[in-house]
Amino acid sequence: QVQLVESGGGLVQAGGSLRLSCATSGRTLSTYAMAWFRQGVQGKEREFVAAISRSGGSKVHADSVKGRFTIARDNANMMVYLQMNSLKPEDTAVYYCAAGRQFFTTTNNYDYWGQGTQVTVSS
Repeated sequence: QVQLVESGGGLVQAGGSLRLSCATSGRTLSTYAMAWFRQGVQGKEREFVAAISRSGGSKVHADSVKGRFTIARDNANMMVYLQMNSLKPEDTAVYYCAAGRQFFTTTNNYDYWGQGTQVTVSS
């Protein structure tokens, strides 16, 4: 098993930047593909943001964030990151870190989730 704790969220103006961190513990991080999802409105389905393979050699980003967000991982320090630049009001959401077996973009592939961190972008 692996435990995930997100941090780094907050309130930022449009055009600003934030870096989200996901601290992991338990099983070796390189065992898992990792991803970020977000949920903008309570009850709405969680939206894929970015995923990274176990080694970090492959990454995929949603079209809505491509060129603005970058996922990264540090297996030695058991950390995963999401650098978010040029933030827009529509990026406002709770952001979740997730760990799973395969490098996929769907929520049902991921078995472990953090509690989420709120990102609010003001216009």
